[in-house]
Amino acid sequence: MTPNRPAIAPYGTWKSPITSDLIASGSIRLGGLAFDGDEIYWVEGRPSEGGRNVLVRRQPDGTTADVTPQDYNVRSRVHEYGGGAFVVDNGVVYFSNVSDGRIYRQPLGETPQPLTPEGAFRYADFVVDRSRDRLLCVREDHSGEGEPENTLVTVGFDGSVEVLVSGCDFYASPALSPDGNQLAWLSWNHPNMPWDGTQLWLADIDDNGKLSNGKTVTGGANESVFQPQWSPNGTLYFASDRASWWNLYRLGKVGVEPLFPLNAEFATPQWVFGMSTYAFLGGDRLICAYTQQGMWQMATLNLGTKRLQNLETPYTQISSVRGRGDRVAFLGSSPTESSALVLMDVDRDDMKILRRSSDLEVDPSYISKPEAIEFPTENGQTAYGFFYPPTNPDYQAPDGEKPPLLVKSHSGPTASASTGLRLSIQYWTSRGFGFLEVNYGGSTGYGRDYRQRLDGNWGVVDVDDCANGAKYLVDRGLVDGDRLAITGSSAGGYTVLCALTFRDTFKAGASYYGVSNLETWAADTHKFELRYIDRLVGPYPERKDVYEARSPIHFVDRLSCPTIFFHGLEDTVVPPSQAEQMVEALRKKGLPVAYVPFEGERHGFRQAETIKRALDAEFYFYSRVFGYEPADDIEPVEIENLDS
Repeated sequence: MTPNRPAIAPYGTWKSPITSDLIASGSIRLGGLAFDGDEIYWVEGRPSEGGRNVLVRRQPDGTTADVTPQDYNVRSRVHEYGGGAFVVDNGVVYFSNVSDGRIYRQPLGETPQPLTPEGAFRYADFVVDRSRDRLLCVREDHSGEGEPENTLVTVGFDGSVEVLVSGCDFYASPALSPDGNQLAWLSWNHPNMPWDGTQLWLADIDDNGKLSNGKTVTGGANESVFQPQWSPNGTLYFASDRASWWNLYRLGKVGVEPLFPLNAEFATPQWVFGMSTYAFLGGDRLICAYTQQGMWQMATLNLGTKRLQNLETPYTQISSVRGRGDRVAFLGSSPTESSALVLMDVDRDDMKILRRSSDLEVDPSYISKPEAIEFPTENGQTAYGFFYPPTNPDYQAPDGEKPPLLVKSHSGPTASASTGLRLSIQYWTSRGFGFLEVNYGGSTGYGRDYRQRLDGNWGVVDVDDCANGAKYLVDRGLVDGDRLAITGSSAGGYTVLCALTFRDTFKAGASYYGVSNLETWAADTHKFELRYIDRLVGPYPERKDVYEARSPIHFVDRLSCPTIFFHGLEDTVVPPSQAEQMVEALRKKGLPVAYVPFEGERHGFRQAETIKRALDAEFYFYSRVFGYEPADDIEPVEIENLDS
C-alpha cells in the first residue's frame, strides 16, 4: 500500500497529536531519589492533583505505592525553591510538608506525626544521625523582621530543636561521616550565590553532640563547592570549580586532591537542595555524571587508579544520581525519551526503567530531534544552543515558505537547556514552528569562564546571544526572519522583555513571570536571590543608573511588538506587579498586549489546568500576530489593541 502523501499546509496550521491536554494531564515531575536498603523512594509532582508532591516507595519485588497520604505535600520552601524535602531510614520517613513547613515523622503504614512545632520555620536537606536519635538539617527562620535566618540545626526524635551552626547567610549539604564523628557542610554569604563561591567546612562531633575543631577545607568567594559526600571508608569527596571546571576532588592526607581533571562539569548550579551527580559503589569506585557541550555522560571512576571509564547509556540528560552496592538509580532523559527513573546494575550493564515522567505513547515520527549549534555572537565570541526543526509526517509547507521560529531563553539565568524530550517543545515543532533553546553566556555546562560572561552583563549578553542565535538560523535559511518570537520564564522572562525592548530582532514575545523593573525586583525578592543581582548587574544603589538602563519598564517607548504575559498571583520570587506594570504601560501605548494571571500559582506553574491554558494561549497569541489559523479549537485570549 502506498503511504498517504503529506498534506500541503502553512506552518502553524498543522494538526498535531501532541495536545496541551496530553501534556498537562499525562506528565509528572520526578525527583528526590533515595535508597533505603533495597527499597527506592522518590517524589512525584502531579499536576493532576493540583501540583501536589507525593512520596513513592518501590519494594524489591517491583511493587510501588504512595507513602504520604492525600493531605500532605512533600515539599520544602527553604530558599523558596526547596528540594531535599525528605529522608528515609530503616523504614521511617521524615519529610517537610509545604503547607505548614513542619517536619513529619512517618513509619511505613502509619499516619504522619509532626516532629517540629508550629511556627514560621522551614526545613530541608535532612540527614539521619542514628547514634544520637536526631536529624541534621537546614532551617530557615521567618519569625523575625528583615531577612530570614538560616542555620544548621538538630531536630531530636523527641521534637527538640537546637542550633548547631549559625553566622553565615546560607547553609546546605550537611554530610555525616560513616562513623558519626564528623560533619561536613557548605556555607556562603551575600552577595554570592552557591555557584559563585561557597566554603566547605569540617568539624568533629563531641560526646554532647556539639561541633568542635571546625575548619574550612576549601572554598571562598571565587570557588564553588558542590555535594560534599563521604565514601564508605570515611574519606570526604566533593566537586569544585577551583580549576575553572566543576571537577571531583577528595580530602587526602596532604590536603585537597584532584581525581580526574577534565574540561567538563561534574556538578550543576545548586538552585535546590539535595542535588547529586555522583555516588559510591563500594569503597573503591564511584559512579558519576558529567556534561560537555550541553550533553551528559555517565561514567565510573576508580578511586585507586583514578581511571575514568564511560558507560553506554541512551541518556543525554542525567541527574539525581544515587548508589547502593553495585546499583545506581538516577533520572535520565534523551531527545526521544522523557525523564525516567532508571535503575542500573553497573557490573551487569543492565538498566531498568522504574517510573516514567510520562507514559504517553507518541509516534516517534512526530518528534523533532535537537541539533546542537554553535554560532558567532558579540565581541568575537561563540554561543551555543539546540535547534528543533518543524516535524510532522502528515504535513509539508507550501514551496518557498519558511517556518516561524520560537526562541527560548532558559530560566536561572544560571542554568542550562536540557536535551531531554519535552513534549512542551514538541507541541510547537509538530505544529510547524522551529524552536531554538539558547545556552547564552552565563549558562552552565561550559566552564566557569563561560558562566561568568553574564557578570555585570545580565540583560545584554543573554539578549545578544538569543538574538544572534535567531539570526544565525535565518542566515542559514532555516526559518522566517519576519516571524521570530521569543519566550522565557523567570530570568528568561526578563531576557524576553529586554530583547523586545532593546533589540529589533523579534516580532512578538511571551514573558512568563519575568522581571521588568530591576530596582523594584531587587527590593521585593526573597533572601536567596536578594543579592544575586549584585553580580549580574551591579551593587545597588551605587549602580542605580545601570538598573534603570536595563529595566524594560523605563523604555516602553522602544518596544513596538505584541507581548503576552503569564503570572502566578501568589508568586513571591517575582511578584505579579512586575508583569502588571508592564501590561499597563503597553496598554497605554496602544501596543497589542495580553495578560493571563493564575490564581493559586506561585513561581513556576504546577497545576494541570494552568499548564494547558498557558501553552494554548501562547500559541493562540502568535496565531493572531503571525496570521495563521490553528488546527485546534483553542480558547481565545483577549488581546488588547490588536487592531493597532
